[in-house]
Amino acid sequence: MKKLSLIAGLLAAGMSFAQIKFEKGYIINNSGERTEVLIKNLDWKNNPVEFDYRSEETSEVKKESIRNIQEFGIDGVSRYVRKKVMIDRSSADLNEMSDTKAPDFKEETVFLKYIVDGKAALLYYDNGPLKRAFYTLNGSEPEQLIYKPYYISEGRIAYNEDFKKQIAEHLNCGIDGKLLSQTEYKEKSLTRIFVSYNQCSGGETVKYDEEKKKRDLFNLTIRPGVNFTSFNTSFSYGYRSDDMDFGNKTSFRIGLEAEFVLPFNKNKWAIFIEPTYQSYKSEAEYIESPDTFFEYRTKSTVDYQSIEIPFGVRHYFFLNKDAKIFVNAGYLVDVKVKSSFTRGQSSYDLKGGNNLVFGAGFKYNNRFSAEFRFGTARTIFRNYRNISSDYKTASVILGYTLF
Repeated sequence: MKKLSLIAGLLAAGMSFAQIKFEKGYIINNSGERTEVLIKNLDWKNNPVEFDYRSEETSEVKKESIRNIQEFGIDGVSRYVRKKVMIDRSSADLNEMSDTKAPDFKEETVFLKYIVDGKAALLYYDNGPLKRAFYTLNGSEPEQLIYKPYYISEGRIAYNEDFKKQIAEHLNCGIDGKLLSQTEYKEKSLTRIFVSYNQCSGGETVKYDEEKKKRDLFNLTIRPGVNFTSFNTSFSYGYRSDDMDFGNKTSFRIGLEAEFVLPFNKNKWAIFIEPTYQSYKSEAEYIESPDTFFEYRTKSTVDYQSIEIPFGVRHYFFLNKDAKIFVNAGYLVDVKVKSSFTRGQSSYDLKGGNNLVFGAGFKYNNRFSAEFRFGTARTIFRNYRNISSDYKTASVILGYTLF
């Protein structure tokens, strides 16, 4: 409980002190008035319908929505424009997929995100599974680039790729048949097409995804540390049980963590996996046949070594450009390597169980880190119905990020 309280306290501290980043930008209201403001940059994965902003660094936070704002942007980072468009609502889910080639257009008012701005502009709408690309030419109203999977028969799906015809008809400079045939209905692939057209036609091009491309989205970290482990067992014999406490032991652990930073929400979310070597060695005395004429003391020993493989989710709270704190939670799979357990003259085969792990820590300069982590109890006697055990570990872990 104390460990849970510590994690909760660190999380609360992170939420209190983590920097809320408002960046220079602008808003244009329904009257066409442009105002320079500071916008809270959430690095939206899905196209937003509202956002927070400030007039100045110290002013109160205000909220605006798509009802009152026709355009907003963050300088050099992003630009969103409100448009009433015909958007294809067809599902790509096989269970909901239609059997017609034609798009299922619905008129909607949305914020479209600029990916490429220029003579030909590429805009994008992302709302969970629904991802749609739009284009404008010489300032025209946005029109959707059409791509739709549809069901033909059992095991057969066809694709409406009219977006290639639209590109061939309207963007006819700098795009050859080979390039077009290789184009996919994906942001990166379409970006290449629109940049090529703008360069060929002599127009200026602004790419709003440059910042994301520069982000470091994969980290490999070596993580040595110290484990504080407790272990106890209970052997049940129907009418009685023998309990043994092997005590708390300190041991070395070493792990190699692969972290994948998710490319949205300003790099605040990541998933991780960390194969880790750990060990525990101890012994305990117990009384055999207690309260009988044959009572005697004997010894039990445990030597447990395993590779722990925790994988889970991490959330960062940025304090400044160099420092951040984080909390994480994960599921740990335990793989025994070299282990033994004896009780008197008897030997037992150990097999580790799985458990949950929780942690909180600090990272500096994207290179050095420290974390406190604890795990819920797990058994290492999975093969025995009459033996229960609690194997619990808390860890202090240091980290050095290699890249």
